[in-house]
Amino acid sequence: MSKVKEVMTPSPVTVSTDTYATKVRSIFRDEGFRCIPVVSNKHLEGIITRGDMMHISSTKSNIDARGIMEHPKVIATPNMDITDVAKKLIESDVVQAPVVESAENMILVGIISVIDILEELLDKGYKSNYSTLDEIKTGDVIICNHDDHISKVWNKMDETGFSGLPVMKKGKIIGMITRKDIINSGHIRIGKESGDVKRSPKVEKIMKTPPIVVTSDTQIKDAADLMVKCDIGRLPVVKNPVYIKKEAYRSKEAKIIGIVAREDILGSYLN
Repeated sequence: MSKVKEVMTPSPVTVSTDTYATKVRSIFRDEGFRCIPVVSNKHLEGIITRGDMMHISSTKSNIDARGIMEHPKVIATPNMDITDVAKKLIESDVVQAPVVESAENMILVGIISVIDILEELLDKGYKSNYSTLDEIKTGDVIICNHDDHISKVWNKMDETGFSGLPVMKKGKIIGMITRKDIINSGHIRIGKESGDVKRSPKVEKIMKTPPIVVTSDTQIKDAADLMVKCDIGRLPVVKNPVYIKKEAYRSKEAKIIGIVAREDILGSYLN
């Protein structure tokens, strides 16, 4: 099995402990990262995720990375087996892990993600232990409505830990909204800060539409390929999709019956 050093992204973008939150936010917005390591003289100090950034109000944007970062739940080293890291990521409910030269010196040398590992498994021809998404999908789906205010949605993301939610209108899924969408919109924490929810924009102004969807009989390999190709973390499982012409997997509307996350897909490849 492949080692972390063969799959990781070497020399990832980092911030120092004294980098202002406004700068960190702009890096998330401009680069699309899911997390950013925090270093001091190349030594790993912590990590900042999109979820962490959603807790920073405009009145606190003068704080530095030290005040935002958290201790990584998973830390990898270059010679670790990627399946061992995959299991730790799934168990810890995180999607990326910083890679350090050794546990003793903690010098950052890379970063590895669920998508990196999944792509490697696909490239090497590994087979899932299951056949279709019907076998691994989650049937109880947390959703939001197209006319919900963003403040309500990020509260739901905070409570559930989900990075993206299906957007519904008249009982049909019409889009997806993610932490990335909210960060990119520049509307983080508006409404909650002021106490005026009406200042918070509605989901339909920010969501991505039409959504990429799959069905219960979609092969797990096909779903894995789709996640890697589109770099997405959650796929709504639907029935009766009305697909967009010439845009495979994008549907104008459909009835949602489940959802599958990249961790579910990756887990299906592990013993």
